[in-house]
Amino acid sequence: MSHPHPELGPPPPLPDGGLRIIPLGGLGEVGRNMTVFEHDGRLLIVDCGVLFPDPDTPGVDLILPDFSAIEDRLDQVEALVLTHAHEDHIGAVPYLLRRRQDIPLVGSKLTLGLIRSKLAEHRITPETVEVDAGGTAPFGPFSLEFFAVNHSIPDALAVAIKTSAGVVLHTGDFKMDQLPLDSRLTDLGGFARLGAEGVDLLMSDSTNAEVPGMVTSERAIAAVLSDVFNAADQRIIVSCFASHVHRVQQVMDTAAAHGRKVALVGRSMVRNMGVARDLGYLRIPSVPGGLVVDLKDAEDLPPDQIVLISTGSQGEPMSALARMASRDHAIRIAPGDTVILASSLVPGNETAVFRVINDLIRLGARVVHKGNALVHVSGHAPAGELLYVLNMVRPSNFMPIHGEWRHLKAHADLAAQTGVPEQNIVIAEDGVVVDLVGGQAAITGKVHCGYVFVDGLSVGEVTHASLKDRLILGDEGFISAVIVVDSTSGKLVAGPEIHARGSGIDESAFDLVRPLIEEAIARAAADGINETHQLGQLVRRTVGKWVNDNYRRRPMIIPVVVEV
Repeated sequence: MSHPHPELGPPPPLPDGGLRIIPLGGLGEVGRNMTVFEHDGRLLIVDCGVLFPDPDTPGVDLILPDFSAIEDRLDQVEALVLTHAHEDHIGAVPYLLRRRQDIPLVGSKLTLGLIRSKLAEHRITPETVEVDAGGTAPFGPFSLEFFAVNHSIPDALAVAIKTSAGVVLHTGDFKMDQLPLDSRLTDLGGFARLGAEGVDLLMSDSTNAEVPGMVTSERAIAAVLSDVFNAADQRIIVSCFASHVHRVQQVMDTAAAHGRKVALVGRSMVRNMGVARDLGYLRIPSVPGGLVVDLKDAEDLPPDQIVLISTGSQGEPMSALARMASRDHAIRIAPGDTVILASSLVPGNETAVFRVINDLIRLGARVVHKGNALVHVSGHAPAGELLYVLNMVRPSNFMPIHGEWRHLKAHADLAAQTGVPEQNIVIAEDGVVVDLVGGQAAITGKVHCGYVFVDGLSVGEVTHASLKDRLILGDEGFISAVIVVDSTSGKLVAGPEIHARGSGIDESAFDLVRPLIEEAIARAAADGINETHQLGQLVRRTVGKWVNDNYRRRPMIIPVVVEV
């Protein structure tokens, strides 16, 4: 949940020629990335992603950025720049475009291909502007330059935002793999050149700021996958992000080398890999009879001839792998199956992932994951690479982005070690406004920035109070107490009738609390209290005190007062 920062008020008017940065997601959390830049009365947005729910948000499907800070200014938005096509950077785009459909979406070929496919499901046809690494594009008072970065998805970009207030380099998510599978290196030369020209503010990915050293190359995984395939004598199920084209490529190459067919499992996996194949980012190895088969056909093949590539590496409850683990999927896990979790743990997902791993092992599967084999390398730069970028760019000001508070602080410490003055290092959180004026970045205020919950078809209707109620219901259950009172006198006519679900209290025990309710209602009637809301609160307090005194529990108590 976003921190309120009571010490900060609304930001003052932006000085002429200044640049305002308003993070609406991704700072203080991993996910929901969205940053708004304001200059000369115009707005530029970088990324618009979602955060996935955790155990504290039961029933929630997605968590969106809070658009309220710019709700009445959407006509001033020049463009929405998408650094890459991961859900935590593009997942909320459909919800923003519902408010204004003609915001131009700016991104690379694969990024735009995947977002078009997503938006088609929402019946939205977007305006798109395709850009490439090394390209430039003007949008109102913002002049943009794009740089290649490698990440755990092809075609990722960093963006330099040039205005009269100065130059901001936003890295997006990146790492510095020196042997990437697609041979597309992070443009260190471009970063160095921009640094030599002068970068007023560097906004850089902080996810792995606590991890020392340099990143392991994606190519190191191929040999490990081959060893796992050699050791498997039944089905192999590989779970990874539905957008991780490189990992799917490696699995397909390994499957072809070991004489196995491949089937894709999960709607988003099928959709994304179809787009990647059509655009030339996924090359399906040529084998007799074809490598990729439909899931229906895969079920008829011998177990030692099939590989399933599935979603669900983060333990998402409705994903294919989680449903297999809970026996709620057409694919039934059998003893001897090998399951490979080819991803790292997103912070907050640990419990869900370990639950899936335990369920799979209980069903007899061998589970291979990052903890026991090199089947995944991170898509984010560790501390050694972050230092490298800081030293190349030599920014006047630094603002860590994309990470929990501990990641932001660790990255800020790295910046200080490279010589960025302490007063020029700004650690902000969602909703905290940073202004770049006269070459100096500083926090100037805050805007409202809460969580917007998607639950089924409802967007924003579920509140924190609703979630608190759900958590209480899940932890403590509920007790309902129904009474019938005379509308004139307030005296009890019938009841109390008491029922409980999930409270752990036997209903026969409520014989002890009924007299307490009757006494409380009688006293209220004697005092002339006959208003139903007041009587309901009286019942709630009476039952709540009794439960707490006798059971040390705090179930939800629902009083129902009927007047006759």
